[in-house]
Amino acid sequence: MSDTELEFHRKIARECFNETWNYFDKKDRGEDDERQMLHLAHASRFHWSFVGKAENLAVGDWQISRVYASLNQPQLALHFAKSALGICRENNLSDILITVFEGMARAYATAKDYESARDFIKKAREQLDKTAGLDDEDKKIYSEQIHETEELIGK
Repeated sequence: MSDTELEFHRKIARECFNETWNYFDKKDRGEDDERQMLHLAHASRFHWSFVGKAENLAVGDWQISRVYASLNQPQLALHFAKSALGICRENNLSDILITVFEGMARAYATAKDYESARDFIKKAREQLDKTAGLDDEDKKIYSEQIHETEELIGK
């Protein structure tokens, strides 16, 4: 693949990933918005498959899981959350385990398996506490994600 093609895939992967978040944040999301959000998340992960590292692939699967959880599709949410966790474990990606554990908790909450969801929230909090080198902004983002998932669980 040429440098131009590689840069194209990187650019589209980033843009689709970021655009997906705009749909998460949209208050009055309709069916068309949800379809677009799903397509964007999958497109991002597809383009990362050409140029991304293991971390990009794990985060991509985590984002897809989050989309499926927001669409109340527990089987698919769990499928992609487990994929993200597997990528982390295979590649020793401890820096993003906070997010991936939160994603597992969210997926289990969507499946109404609250016991498993609580176990993964606990793991996410423990990982947040022991991950060194996080700046205040990252800690805030991770904490907000965990808190949001705790609300889904009804902690």
